[in-house]
Amino acid sequence: MPFPRTPIDTAPQLDVAAGLVALLCDTTTETRCDPQLEALTLAVAADLPVLLWGEPGIGKTAALTQLAAALDLPLTTVIASVHEPSDFAGLPVVGDDPATQGVPMAPPDWAVRLVRAGRGLLFLDELSTAPPAVQAALLRLVLERQIGSLRLPAGVRIVAAANPRSSAADGWELSPPLANRFVHLQWTYDHDVVVRGLGGTWPRAALPRLDPQRLPDAVAFARRAVCVLLAARPALVHRLPTSEAGRGGPWPSPRSWEMTLRLIAFATAAGTSREVLSMLVRGTVGDGPGLELLASLDRMDLPDPEVLLADPGAAVLPKRGDLRQAVLDGVVEAVRRHPERSRWDAAWTLLAQALETGAADLVVVPASTLARLRREDWEVPASIERLTGVVALSRRADQVAARVAGVGR
Repeated sequence: MPFPRTPIDTAPQLDVAAGLVALLCDTTTETRCDPQLEALTLAVAADLPVLLWGEPGIGKTAALTQLAAALDLPLTTVIASVHEPSDFAGLPVVGDDPATQGVPMAPPDWAVRLVRAGRGLLFLDELSTAPPAVQAALLRLVLERQIGSLRLPAGVRIVAAANPRSSAADGWELSPPLANRFVHLQWTYDHDVVVRGLGGTWPRAALPRLDPQRLPDAVAFARRAVCVLLAARPALVHRLPTSEAGRGGPWPSPRSWEMTLRLIAFATAAGTSREVLSMLVRGTVGDGPGLELLASLDRMDLPDPEVLLADPGAAVLPKRGDLRQAVLDGVVEAVRRHPERSRWDAAWTLLAQALETGAADLVVVPASTLARLRREDWEVPASIERLTGVVALSRRADQVAARVAGVGR
């Protein structure tokens, strides 16, 4: 005959289990170099909507939870895909006299709580599973912070998360108007960060430290950086991708260039690394335009060709090959625009210095172009003798290469 079971009081055991869960959640943070976390916090500081793209389960939600705690912001999570369009556009509420007073659009309760708090982090999760009608309703929320007749206060920041369509549950591509309102960041996991975090220590999120003395210069630099590029490349002002997937990501428009300008200003004032700036720029206007902007930023720091021609003996040329090539080409172009004997001689002096301090192949094209600019009454400078052999050798190499290519056909 079976023995009667002694009843077990489960309440204490649940209390013990709760204590164990609390111990597992008791983690610490540490200062650690994490470029993607730094990019996220800088975009949040710049008050720009951010969209984190990543596979399920890699810690997007956990990162947002930790960010809200580190910044002491109340976190409000809204799963976009389980809401109706009216939840974001507002529900019509008929008053006593709608013909006179109209029909106001009542906001949802979470929006009211954010307004009462005056600050917070609004997390729009699972954005890629929201149907097109819901995405359309989110447009005013993301850009204008407007929900029905209620406007979110300036202290509220907006961050969203999405899975790629291939791994999203019944996923959709983002509509171009909604995608163009976000800074897109690819969120990946770092093995060392995960291992150390599971051990109880996660990276600490912190807002960038902006130098108050650098703010005016940072704004001027950002404006010049964007305007210089768009003046030279007008086709980049607005370029809507042709593919559906491309239109659902970052692409250049006047709106996204304005966002890029703000990010450059913040990155400059904070002394952000080029890696972080690259993530932000490419995540706002796309890889192609973003890389062109980064290259343009490098060229903005190059010395003025006129300064170099005025005192070639004191010139300091960049060490990086592509930047040195750009400087030498700029010097030759300056001589072409204003051909004078003294400027022509100064350019040869610079080319000779480049030959002594860097790779010889960088001098070949500028030297050949500069030689064609010679006037009949200009004597050949002595410095050109050191360059003659390099140019001749390069020409012979080109001829050999052409013959080899001809034989191979």
